[in-house]
Formats: sequence, structure tokens, C-alpha cells
Amino acid sequence: MTQATQADAAASFDPLRPKLMRVAYRMLGSVADAEDMVQEAFIRWMGADRAEVREPEAFLRRTVTRLCLDQLKSARRQRETYVGPWLPDPVVEEEEVEDVTLPLMLALERLSPLERAAFLLHDVFGLGFEEVAATIQRDAAACRQLAARARTHVREARPRFHVEKERGLELAEAFFKASRSGDMNAFGAMLAADVSIHADGGGKRSAAIMPIIGFDAVMKVHEKLAALFRANGSKLLRVGFVNGLPGFITMEADGEIQTTALEIEGGKVAAIYVVRNPDKLRHLH
Repeated sequence: MTQATQADAAASFDPLRPKLMRVAYRMLGSVADAEDMVQEAFIRWMGADRAEVREPEAFLRRTVTRLCLDQLKSARRQRETYVGPWLPDPVVEEEEVEDVTLPLMLALERLSPLERAAFLLHDVFGLGFEEVAATIQRDAAACRQLAARARTHVREARPRFHVEKERGLELAEAFFKASRSGDMNAFGAMLAADVSIHADGGGKRSAAIMPIIGFDAVMKVHEKLAALFRANGSKLLRVGFVNGLPGFITMEADGEIQTTALEIEGGKVAAIYVVRNPDKLRHLH
């Protein structure tokens, strides 16, 4: 393949790369795996008869989706042996992303690969069922059923309370200050009665191997953590939206970063999602 041919393939592919990454990441929940799938799609694009492709975006979306469906089979086997709660790789953005928040991505984990693809392509990316059918190689009626089943499973994961951007960022910053300073009165005032903590260390950094549920349990854990933070330090690097939820990135005493995302319901913190697994944080460095 000549350099000119490669340049031509890249020129038509690169503008579509961000859209393809959105599809792949939402399918897989892993930034590294999504990048691999998109790169594999680019390799196939270079080898394709591009003159015969009428709609490059549709062609490449189909390619990426099918690669992700294959990848999901091995990913599920890996997650069966994962240490502690599994959370998707954190993606930190300046603006709130409402289409696929962290709770919704966790709900997608309970779907079959085909249900996940049909739901994302139709309900999130707005494709018609004929296009969904062509992408996942099922007929349109079957795709409607797949999307309907998926919708039933994920309905509860849709955000019920909208938090204004500035208010969300204020809550995230206030949560950081209260949790690190040990001001347990201020910290407790922010929590819902059924608040929960989900910490993903992947067996590579210390983290609870089961979710911590309930106000009293969460307060007890953070009383201990506050003492550690005061003794060893915890530096705020950035406040933003982590997978669509208000949150922040910190540098911890072990020299590693971590992300914290807050699910807000009725002005209170209903769930705390902490990613500590260094493999899931490399792209943030």
C-alpha cells in the first residue's frame, strides 16, 4: 500500500474517529479496548475498496459495532474473575453528558451484547431499525425486540433528577472538601439515607471488594478515610463530569490518581463511584 493510499484512507477516516470512539466506548466501557477496536476498523478501512462504499460513516459504524460484539464475549469472561466491583473506565469532560451516564453504563452490563448494541444504536445514537438490523445482522423486527427488552432493563438507570452544571460542580467540590477535611457534619448533610459506595481497585489498589450500602456504613468508612487523608494528603487535580456525573480527579498518597463520581438525587449524594484501578486511569495522565 502506497503512502498516498494510506493518506487518503486517513483523510476520510480521521474526521469520523471521535464518533466511532463514542460507539466503541459505550459498547465496551473501556477506553483502551475502544481505541483498539477503532484502530482495527481503520486497518480494515485501508484494505477496503473505498470507492464502492457509498456511506463511509455507516460502513465504519457497522465495522466497529461488529468488532465490539466479538470483544464483549471475551470481556464478559474477564469480568467473571474481576476483583471487586467493576466500573467503566472514567471519561472526564467539562460539560455534562446526558446520553449515557455511569449508572446507565452499569445497567448496560446486564444486557446481552446484541441487546446492548440495539439499544445504543437506536435509543442513544438515533439510528432507524433498518440500519440497526444491517449493523448487527438481524432482521428489523428482531432488533425492535432486542431494543425493547433492553429498554425495560435500563429504564430505572436513566437519571431522574437533573442537576444544573454549576450546581453539580459545586456539590463535587464541597464533597471533596468535606470528605478530606473530616468535617463529618458537612459530609453527612450531603448524603441520602440509602447512599452507596462502589470502589473499583481491580485487585491492584486497596478498595472495598463489595459495595458499601447505607448512610451509617458510608459515614463509618469516611471517618476512617478522613483520618488517612489528613495524615497522608489527597490533592484535588480537577473538578468536572465523570461519565456524565459531577465528580473530580485526585492525586492520592500513593502517587496514583483516582476519580470520584457522584450520583445526585433530590440534591443529595445517592451513590459514590470511585475508580482506583491504575489500568483504567492511564488515559487520564
